[in-house]
Amino acid sequence: MAYNLDELLRMVQKPARYTGGELNSVVKNKENIGVRFAFCFPDLYEVGMSHLGMKILYSLLNKQPNVFCERVFMPDTDMEELMRQNSIRLFGLESRDAIDTFDFVGFTFQYELSYTAALNMLDLAGLPIRAANRDSSHPLVIAGGPCVCNPEPIADFFDIFVLGEGEEVILELIRLYNSHKEKGYDKTAFLHQAAHIEGVYVPSLYHVEYNNDGTIANIKPRGEAPATIRKRIIGDLDTVYYPESFVVPFIDIVHDRAMSEIFRGCIRGCRFCQAGFIYRPVREKSPEVINAQSRSLCKSTGYEEFSLSSLSTSDYTKLESLLPMLLEWAQEQNTNISLPSLRIDGFSEELAAKLNVLRRSGLTFAPEAGSQRLRDSINKNLTDNDILETANKAFTAGWTAVKLYFMIGLPTETFDDVAEIISLSQKIVDRYYKNPNRQKGKGVNVSVSVSSFVPKPFTPFQWEPQDTMEMLEQKQTHLRSLLTTKKISLHWHDASTSFLEGILARGDRRLGDVIEGVFKRGCKRDAWSEHFNLQVWLDALDEFGLDPSFYANRRRSFDEILPWDHLDYGVTKKFLIKENECAHNNVTTPNCRQACSGCGAARWKKGVCLS
Repeated sequence: MAYNLDELLRMVQKPARYTGGELNSVVKNKENIGVRFAFCFPDLYEVGMSHLGMKILYSLLNKQPNVFCERVFMPDTDMEELMRQNSIRLFGLESRDAIDTFDFVGFTFQYELSYTAALNMLDLAGLPIRAANRDSSHPLVIAGGPCVCNPEPIADFFDIFVLGEGEEVILELIRLYNSHKEKGYDKTAFLHQAAHIEGVYVPSLYHVEYNNDGTIANIKPRGEAPATIRKRIIGDLDTVYYPESFVVPFIDIVHDRAMSEIFRGCIRGCRFCQAGFIYRPVREKSPEVINAQSRSLCKSTGYEEFSLSSLSTSDYTKLESLLPMLLEWAQEQNTNISLPSLRIDGFSEELAAKLNVLRRSGLTFAPEAGSQRLRDSINKNLTDNDILETANKAFTAGWTAVKLYFMIGLPTETFDDVAEIISLSQKIVDRYYKNPNRQKGKGVNVSVSVSSFVPKPFTPFQWEPQDTMEMLEQKQTHLRSLLTTKKISLHWHDASTSFLEGILARGDRRLGDVIEGVFKRGCKRDAWSEHFNLQVWLDALDEFGLDPSFYANRRRSFDEILPWDHLDYGVTKKFLIKENECAHNNVTTPNCRQACSGCGAARWKKGVCLS
């Protein structure tokens, strides 16, 4: 007996993941629509609904009279099994139509381990997984997000990658698609023309040749495709589209609040941080625009909390003038303001005083490394005194909980550097009890979260070897052995997932066979620890004659052709090499507001590059 979708929803956990119909969702008359766009997030509803990029592009596309954008999420195991058993294809939440009938199927990739989830979603939609097997009768399958700064491991599955920020380029793609539809749509002809839109990468128009040692010999464009593809950025954040409302979910999601974007990019140049380089240059919104957008969002959604979204909130130059504007109405409406991504050296007494009138939760900071030498090497530009004084300000203002983010496995790291993570955390505990203005009768909790470093493209560490799993596990054991107080709680990431992330982050097109192979072996939800199985990946790598250490644990030479060398994210290779050399000499580089270091982003003549 086959069941219909409504019947299936009574058989699964959290059916609200699949019903649609939430407040502020958009449903259009399909008869009057020229382009249907499925915005796919390769993870569960609760994760995807928290993503700001999806909120922006969903609303932007639905503002276009001729476009209908629908949300699509990865179904959980119970729902997927029932869909396959009852021949129900993956569908959009707004119309419940199968997405293989749409014009565009678009993915955003925030994490490399979601690649198999995307293949599973294509398969569940009834679409051929490989782009070469999809013709003009199929939707165009496109992708964007931070992972597509090296999309080569998944190049064989996608027709188009959008490099950089999508608000303008997605509309240009749709306009071009409409013009082709009017003349009689042919996929090949469309892709050849789309490849000349700035920010659009058509991987099928590029051929990769390899040397005998497995490194890349060259990357050749076919026909008139451009030799280099440059990312897109938005120049003026005050005038770019931003939603007046968000879809309000029926169930709790990971970040269940309104979000106000305050700037893009980062001035800091931490050498491990991909986001700090691929989103350059820094561009800010004005306080007046942020205030108006925040108030509008809270009014239209009913949320009692909103966060100020950026890579480093305390680096917003007008934060001291923005907060009084926000507090004027937020306090009156009992609305909480969340300030994530605070920099330790940006946490002033004035900021502490303003935050003190809000609902208090724990503060989160990221020293990243315990020792001064290693912080200099990664260009964190923080001293022990900066960190301890910031903790002291927080304790004086009434906080009793501090969360600290560190990494292990950073280039040049020693076991002494690792030990300094616990030493620094203990100094923060001691500083709490030495503070005469702390909350009396309350203890302190310092939560230490330790991730494993993964070298990423377009960073100064893109040439560095990643620590082996065995080495990372030894360092985790070393950390645990040094912990002597319950005032410090220690959490760490699984080394095996970081190892696979390292393989995929710097991989080439040969990994496409591996990704498809593990998917066919049942890997669909690798981003979730309960579904992750490294051995399946290792078996597939072995089957296709690929050595995982070639991708993860090998040092590259500066003159090696990297899989992403034909993509241009604004930072030059010359600059990244200089920064890598500075790292090995423990030399810091000033942030973008102190001095221009010539990274290459000034070519856009936007934001901080004009000051």
